[in-house]
Amino acid sequence: MPVISGPLNGVVVVDLSRALAGPHAAMMLGDLGARVIKVETPDVGDDTRSWGPPFLPGSDGQQHSTYFLSCNRNKESIALDLKSDDGRETLAALVSRADVLVENFRPGVLDRLGFPVERLHGLNPRLVVLSISGFGHDGPEGGRAGYDQIAQGEAGLMSLTGPSPDEPTRVGLPIGDLLAGMYGAYGVVAALYERERTGVGRVVRTSLLAAIVGVHAFQGTRYTVAGDVPLATGGHHPSICPYGLFHAADGPVQIAVGSDGLWRRFAPEFELDRPDWATNPARVADRDAVIAAIDRAFAAHPAAELLARLDTLGVPAGKVRDLAEVYAWDQTRSQGLLIDVEHAALGAITLPGPPLRFDGAGPPVHTAPPVLDQHGAAIRAWLSTPDSTP
Repeated sequence: MPVISGPLNGVVVVDLSRALAGPHAAMMLGDLGARVIKVETPDVGDDTRSWGPPFLPGSDGQQHSTYFLSCNRNKESIALDLKSDDGRETLAALVSRADVLVENFRPGVLDRLGFPVERLHGLNPRLVVLSISGFGHDGPEGGRAGYDQIAQGEAGLMSLTGPSPDEPTRVGLPIGDLLAGMYGAYGVVAALYERERTGVGRVVRTSLLAAIVGVHAFQGTRYTVAGDVPLATGGHHPSICPYGLFHAADGPVQIAVGSDGLWRRFAPEFELDRPDWATNPARVADRDAVIAAIDRAFAAHPAAELLARLDTLGVPAGKVRDLAEVYAWDQTRSQGLLIDVEHAALGAITLPGPPLRFDGAGPPVHTAPPVLDQHGAAIRAWLSTPDSTP
């Protein structure tokens, strides 16, 4: 297993999680250089190994899920039956050698498997535990199972998303899971830093509910401070106008006129320079009319022409790309957002890459998501030699 360089090099993470929130958190830690050991159920592995299509046939005769590939790069895999004596003993040995444990079982499951927090810290007082749940580990609904779309609805996100208040819409990717993973990794790094002072680890908790509420941002304070319940406004910003999606002759373009100074540049170019639209609050109050006027002005022009004119004006604007266009875009590749890895069963594949870069660091090394139990023998050998390095 290649050593992945990064600021967390030398940190060992035991990833007991499955599906997306926990695996995404552990993958982020792996991207930063941690050694991540993914513990999976024998024979079937992580739930996401069966999520699809699409699946790709591997040289091992198995069908490999692209969903699993999305959240398990830079990890090793070991298959353990945590209901067996051998599985529990091996997990205990892993915990004793680890810096971080990531889990997203329903509250109470890890306790029933024989690994409550007290035992984890008894085995390793320096262990940082990341626990991700659906709705929180306590409270009146703390035991609920958490799936992303359910959480998007319960946490208010779907009420803010979609073409109108009558059509609540999920975000087009599992944003609650991803945000919980991001917040979880952020909490782990903070706890590791704290451990340098205290010498002991602590439990970091987050949930899909907490992660989505945590990004309510200005929509949250609209309610908590002003008592205004936000509703979906389609492709347009609720507090800035014009800011959203408009229609050129051959497709959509987006603009962000985020200040009155930008409006004063934009409006004369498209014959929209009206005194009653001079300020953002006035434009927001008359949003429908402003949007309609801009759509009429844009309708006669190709998107490429409009984008060039807007760029000359200094007005932020852009096209709406599908994913094929995003991954073919030179700018995407230039930012390290695509990585090429060698998969044990699929051969050379390209994956979306990590979003962080560190100045002065060399080209990062990445490894492909593992096949089930790919590293089981090597991990057991490492555990049997206490003086060995990761």
